[in-house]
Amino acid sequence: MFRTGIGYDIHRLVPGRKLVLAGVEIPSAKGLSAHSDGDVLAHAICDALLGAAGLADIGTHFPNRDSRYKGISSLKLLKQVKAKIDRLGLKIRNVDSALIMDRPKIQPYRLEMLKNLSSALDIKTDAVNIKATTSEGVGQVGSKAIAAYAVVLVEK
Repeated sequence: MFRTGIGYDIHRLVPGRKLVLAGVEIPSAKGLSAHSDGDVLAHAICDALLGAAGLADIGTHFPNRDSRYKGISSLKLLKQVKAKIDRLGLKIRNVDSALIMDRPKIQPYRLEMLKNLSSALDIKTDAVNIKATTSEGVGQVGSKAIAAYAVVLVEK
């Protein structure tokens, strides 16, 4: 039996915060405003996995009013989600993701990002994909916020 899940996350860019994507700190004048480290990519993948497993969403499992998650690495959250789906007997077959952001460019960090995600999910690096695109100047996603989408396939 195969199941799919889709995830989405968005956070506003603000000064004074680190920009963390897939567990990689990327040099930037602005970072993502959030209760955790704000890693929109890890959050979108968490939601996709939780959706595929029928386990609600990231906010249900890691509420932003819970002090245990203040500033937490989102890779830690991703590992906890992986443990939840393992308990259900689900195996991750692949993860495809897309970041919507104008800058900085992620290409120099992409390999490290892939390694971090594959390690957190205990799957091969070639089972994870990260793409990035800009918003082409339309709207505020990309310039004032970063968004991420993720789709996963799991098998029972």
